[in-house]
Amino acid sequence: MAYVPPDWSTTMDTSHRLACAWLLTGAACASMAQEAPRKTDLEGYTVEADQASYRTESVGMGPLGDIAPIETPYSVQAVNNDLARNQQLQSVREAFRFLPTVQGENVRPQTRGLQAGVVQNTRIDGLNIAATTDYPIEQFEQIEVLNGLAGALYGPASPAGVFNYVFKRPTDAPLREVDVRYNSRESGLAHADLGGHFGDHDRYGYRVNVLDQNGPGYVDGSRLARRMGTVGFDVKLAERTVLENDASYYHYTATGFPGTFALGKGVTLPSAPDPGRQGYGQTWGGDDNITRILSSRLKTALNDDWSLRAGVLKESNDRRSTVPTHTLTTPSGNYTTTAATTTYSYDMIVSNMVALNGHVDTGPLAHDLVVANNGFYWSRYTPFSTGAVTVGRASLAHPVRFDEPTNFPRFAHRYRSMNTRQQSLSLGDTIRFDDRWSTLVAASQSWLHVRSYNKQGRTTSSYDAHGISPTASVMFKPVAGQMAYVTYADSLQQGDIAPAGSANENESLKPYRSRQWEAGYKARAGTIDLGAALYRIERPYAYLDAANVYANRGRQVNRGIELTANGDITRDLTVFAGASLLDPRLYHTGSTATEGNQILGLSRVVYDTLFEYRMPWVEGLTLTLNVNHATKRAGDFANTYRVDGYTVADIGGRYQMRIHGCPVTFRLALDNATDRRYWANVSPASQNGYNAAGSATGTLGAPRTVRASMQVDLL
Repeated sequence: MAYVPPDWSTTMDTSHRLACAWLLTGAACASMAQEAPRKTDLEGYTVEADQASYRTESVGMGPLGDIAPIETPYSVQAVNNDLARNQQLQSVREAFRFLPTVQGENVRPQTRGLQAGVVQNTRIDGLNIAATTDYPIEQFEQIEVLNGLAGALYGPASPAGVFNYVFKRPTDAPLREVDVRYNSRESGLAHADLGGHFGDHDRYGYRVNVLDQNGPGYVDGSRLARRMGTVGFDVKLAERTVLENDASYYHYTATGFPGTFALGKGVTLPSAPDPGRQGYGQTWGGDDNITRILSSRLKTALNDDWSLRAGVLKESNDRRSTVPTHTLTTPSGNYTTTAATTTYSYDMIVSNMVALNGHVDTGPLAHDLVVANNGFYWSRYTPFSTGAVTVGRASLAHPVRFDEPTNFPRFAHRYRSMNTRQQSLSLGDTIRFDDRWSTLVAASQSWLHVRSYNKQGRTTSSYDAHGISPTASVMFKPVAGQMAYVTYADSLQQGDIAPAGSANENESLKPYRSRQWEAGYKARAGTIDLGAALYRIERPYAYLDAANVYANRGRQVNRGIELTANGDITRDLTVFAGASLLDPRLYHTGSTATEGNQILGLSRVVYDTLFEYRMPWVEGLTLTLNVNHATKRAGDFANTYRVDGYTVADIGGRYQMRIHGCPVTFRLALDNATDRRYWANVSPASQNGYNAAGSATGTLGAPRTVRASMQVDLL
């Protein structure tokens, strides 16, 4: 095995960056301390004063607006900025680990065992974005997940739920927050979060987040670099009108980390190998993604009962992936390595939203009305030169670092291969009969236009479709702070695309429908929020038949139970926990080998429990423990074997104090403390499982990792 010398230039850059950030922070803090009156305690700061609160006070429900979770007839969860900072999270994908309903770490997020579409299910502030790239969590105030169908509110989408990320907004009080972080192997990070208002009557507000991370990863020769700049700028146009604007740039580079493992026909997924071993990743192979976002939203209250919101967002998502794929060809672990994902390397999305909300009383009934429009224009681009490049052959026992291929495609030389336009008009009414009973009825009329193109620009397949997606809920509040509900939803969804290698490759399948029943109970019991939901989802399932034609023929039925508990158990003990029990099965497959079987890659039980204990006898010290568990998963569609489950524990703590009058928080964490080797994600080759071999692909979980940080509030 070739010896790879340490990248001393990177190491020196990292050390220099951390040292400079530390010195600048200390100097600024000392300067501020001379000007500001010294505070004698830790009161008045979100993190330092009290036990950090991870309870969710409101979530964005699209056209319905911001609503308290206990008022919604859906299962919703959120990870807020406090939790992200205290767990030192670096991406939205890491935040999903704390939500057991969001199972797996695939490219696209998923809930209830169903993968999201590329654009339809994922949003920023209610506006569609692409899910197929990395998003830095440092620019968001909250990550929200609505589990299950929501087509009546948002338009056609996979029944995988709605993933909504909320940009940070200007702060009421000036914010000058700086943090420097260290990850294992001298990877450093510097981040600043600035906010406030200025002008007459605080007419203008700003929020600026900048981030620079560059350093080695947990494999010798690997590298992770993240550079982000996000600016939020609000203008109060009138007493009840505000214009919110955001601009975001993010460059994400990750090379040298283990690639994806795929299976040849008749080969099963072995026990997870050591992810830190050289050769499973390639120093030249990985992701090089640039994401640019511009958005603007107008919010105005027309009077005490009516309000109007309108927004538009444009995103460009440039992905140049050379992540290696190791296809296991023998049970003994021999594999062939390929690289370069070229199906789609560039997405451009323009999304829009308008919502008019009002309150009307008709006799004894109170109505919360909504009329909304939302949709997107989405184009995908593919390199003219496509297809994976074969790199070499090796084995799990003897992985090899290969030379970089010279025939990678030119990612920037591409053509428009697909265009989708989707627009929906939604009407809804929440009717309150009395203090206990209410109902929500809503429906959206949607229009879909899908086109596929070849390299010459000619249309190869197309369809225009329209349809209605309705939903209805009945809600009952037995006492204040508690609610039971039953919800039915029926949603249209854009059809899948026939995969490469199929007889009808790149054909857009006709749209189809999913249906869901859900019953739930929510309660705010003192300082803790509890939730339970029982559901059944059914949707069409597409697969390749014996003639190699990709079409909808089967049915997927997922039944499950979700349990959540978030809040303070005692004054010093906080919990953020959830569990998902899932029974996902496949029917009408045309094969006795797969009829009624478990869906590939889905654990039947997943839970995540985060405990935080504030040491009462050591002021400012909090200890944390997070346990993430997933049971065994079906390794293929025929259910001939199971892939091992896993339990991963993260331990850590934080200490809050003052230095020269500035609140300072030190954090230290040991992720995957037992250094468990595990398959973090097992999935079909696509959301509908069209893998011709009928088997799984797998990605490895990260090994034991140290994270440390120092956060300073300069005001």
